[in-house]
Amino acid sequence: MSDHETTRSRVNRTRSRLRNMQRCSHGAMRRCSGRTDSNGVNASSQARELFDRMAIDFAQMVRRSDVDYYLKSSTTADDCTLCTRQRGNDQIAFYSTVPGWSALTGAQQSPVSIIGYRINVSGTTLSNRLERLGEGLIWNGATSDTRADGRPASVIFWAPLNPWANATNSPFDVIGPDVFRFEYYYLLKNGDLSSTPWYATSSVRGMQDVSAIIVDIAVIDPKSRVLLSNSDITALAEDLADYSGQPPGGLLAGWRTFLDGNTSLPRPALSSVRLYERSFYLSPASL
Repeated sequence: MSDHETTRSRVNRTRSRLRNMQRCSHGAMRRCSGRTDSNGVNASSQARELFDRMAIDFAQMVRRSDVDYYLKSSTTADDCTLCTRQRGNDQIAFYSTVPGWSALTGAQQSPVSIIGYRINVSGTTLSNRLERLGEGLIWNGATSDTRADGRPASVIFWAPLNPWANATNSPFDVIGPDVFRFEYYYLLKNGDLSSTPWYATSSVRGMQDVSAIIVDIAVIDPKSRVLLSNSDITALAEDLADYSGQPPGGLLAGWRTFLDGNTSLPRPALSSVRLYERSFYLSPASL
């Protein structure tokens, strides 16, 4: 058997295992929570809406070797200078050809936006909720205006990409008001599951080594959330382990084991936490 056939077989096996363990996908929704009460239905609806939005954003991701990314990985790269290991809740940002919010008027809008996902940690009423960044960009050379943070508004691609540094609240939406844990990892084209988005070379290169992004979330319903303080929820999110090479479904299984064994927080709150996973397969990259 050739190396190419071996790699293809590994990818097919991994995809099959992901499909079998897939969480929150159509009829598999109940398998994520293990319960069918109204809280579970509400959590499932929220997860489905979130994943549907992510599917659009990932499908339209700009996958080119000459643009920058903000991703989790084991180390930095020339096209991901802020890539790093992310402890606890993850963050991700990339360019995507979807509409985004823009404060600029009278300028030529491009079809490109900066899209990002992260858990809010502000300490306000928005804390421990998943938010989405959607900031529309304009064409290079369309205007000489500057943004509020001093960056040229006419630059369509930033390098390095760090949308969190000076972002205002305007481009953000709370897309997962009950999502308090956000983790993702990669299915690579060689069939491996990894927390680093490459294997051939130490470079993102338009996500050319990535076949899919796998997202895991934990959701707590509003009635149970009031039983916990913000610091309780923050600590709980930190106690749910990061991805470290588990097989498909293994990360969620570990989370569930921890929740079931936790004795320091109210049991009614912990029993209401629902866990979900979905794989997002990427379109071919543009070199």
